[in-house]
Amino acid sequence: MTTSAGERLVDGYALVVFDLDGVIYLIDRPIPGAVEAVGRLHAEGRAVAYATNNASRRSSEVADLLTGMGVPARPEEVLTSAAASAELLRDRLPAGAPVLVVGAEALRAEVRAVGLRPVEQAEDEPAAVVQGYGPQVGWVDLAEASVAIRAGALWIATNTDRTLPSGRGPLPGNGSLVAALGTALRRDPDVVVGKPEPALFATAARRAGTGRTLVVGDRLDTDIEGARRAGLDSLLVLTGVSDVPELLSAPPERRPTYISQDLAGLFDPAALVRVPATSPAGDWSVRVTGSDLELDGAGRPLDALAALCAAAWSAGVEPLVRPASPDAEAALEALGLA
Repeated sequence: MTTSAGERLVDGYALVVFDLDGVIYLIDRPIPGAVEAVGRLHAEGRAVAYATNNASRRSSEVADLLTGMGVPARPEEVLTSAAASAELLRDRLPAGAPVLVVGAEALRAEVRAVGLRPVEQAEDEPAAVVQGYGPQVGWVDLAEASVAIRAGALWIATNTDRTLPSGRGPLPGNGSLVAALGTALRRDPDVVVGKPEPALFATAARRAGTGRTLVVGDRLDTDIEGARRAGLDSLLVLTGVSDVPELLSAPPERRPTYISQDLAGLFDPAALVRVPATSPAGDWSVRVTGSDLELDGAGRPLDALAALCAAAWSAGVEPLVRPASPDAEAALEALGLA
């Protein structure tokens, strides 16, 4: 089941907003098919933007990185949580106000670029603390932030991603460090800027200024939830963090509009499915017994996934999926559920 028979998903949208890690690239290598997909969008004259919770690079650096991978990008097409956090601070603080920066040099540069003064110690009496990911962030940084926040500084987190993707699997992200500081302070940040908050997507749509927007992401807890909060359709690709078991257990606020294995789903109706299935998904059927889902039938694995989503989300349980036929077993294996 797709958008409609033979219709390309991308034809229904004026702007496509991509997440980066897990969608366009993994670490420093483009994901297979990503360069071609974005190139095709550009060749068709379609508007493209990139929204990333990565606060360790500036927009210009991200654009250069993408261009170096074969994905032409301009700084104004890249929306980072670092730049958005700095803009928020600019709007709330007087010019030249001290801001304690916990994170990478890119975050300091963004704070400096909006006319504020980055500092590193609580004794500088910062008006705010902005916390973003940086590979060198350590105990001393969190301790200084803790002292400053207890003294009354505004606490802004660029994002709360629990993990970040790597070639060795998910690693601790900024959300893990925010949680550590929150445990010490016994409270949450005053403001979270990045996804799943809708600000990055809303900014991208505002800049494009026309038509419907589609968000493409690999994480249910940031990209997909952020799209839903912004009132936008979303495509989940299975090239990054979130997998099928997580999808089947997803609460309503983290359920995508469409699913594809990769970016081919933007152009190929056969590589895409809408979820949940609202009518029979191919020749698949799902029998629900308690928390068990029994898949039977034949057809595309993606149609099987749509049927499983419909059953699991309706039952409201964390399901255990079992095959009832050789075709079902093959489909579950293709979906990573075998």
